[in-house]
Amino acid sequence: MTASTTPAPTRGALRRGGGVGALYSGNPQSVIARGFMATKSTNYIVVLTGFFEPIFYLLSLGLGLGSYIGSVDVGGHPIPYAAFIAPGLLAVSAMNGAIYDSTWNVFFKMHFGKLYQGMLATTLGPLDVALGEIVYALIRGGVYAITFMIVMQALGLNLAWTAMLALPAVLLIAFGFASLGMGITSYMKTFQHMDWINFALLPMFLLSATFYPLSVYPVPVQWVIQALPLWQAVDLVRGLTTGVLSWGLLIHVLYFAVMITLGLVFTTRRLRSLFLD
Repeated sequence: MTASTTPAPTRGALRRGGGVGALYSGNPQSVIARGFMATKSTNYIVVLTGFFEPIFYLLSLGLGLGSYIGSVDVGGHPIPYAAFIAPGLLAVSAMNGAIYDSTWNVFFKMHFGKLYQGMLATTLGPLDVALGEIVYALIRGGVYAITFMIVMQALGLNLAWTAMLALPAVLLIAFGFASLGMGITSYMKTFQHMDWINFALLPMFLLSATFYPLSVYPVPVQWVIQALPLWQAVDLVRGLTTGVLSWGLLIHVLYFAVMITLGLVFTTRRLRSLFLD
């Protein structure tokens, strides 16, 4: 008898080959568990800082500046300025929690930690990795949102019972930003490239009707702002927390459903082309 000289295939090679099995093994929870372990050991201080930033904005602008501004009209209903900016800051909090985990953390893991190469050498597929990272970012954004909503409730800034629907809305928003953010980050090669993410986020934060109504802009500028994902998020959450409801809120939900789908497909294909093809 002669021993075969053909090397035994790895577990990843045994699983892959084509179809859904080449992309997904049904184990994104292992990626999520790894993220929690890393946060517990090294990153918890960075995570904690995300709780306080929107609260400081709310206290300084909503309660401080808001005492001079008075009320703001929303759908024909005057509401306190603090109640106007609070849902905008809630949407921003969810966006920041999701986007920073799906961009800076992913960038480091991809180019310096080389973690995805190791993950994809196992039975994990690119969709497992994408879902795991995105859901972990979603959890972080959701935790930020829950904390901020508690603060809003304590200050009496949730003006309608529909405010309870803001939590699933915020999770949808975080999912959309995380899925698209990870796909975009896969094209970033240097830290200088990552500056483009902040370059995109800052104008959205300032212009997406977070601090003042959309009506203050000229109509052509309003059209541009309404196409931005953060404006979609702010308008959705504000409608729910103030009780000013309309069919337009469903358009915002559809916007993020499309954003999530495109982000997942984009990210999965990108990871496969980078590490498997």
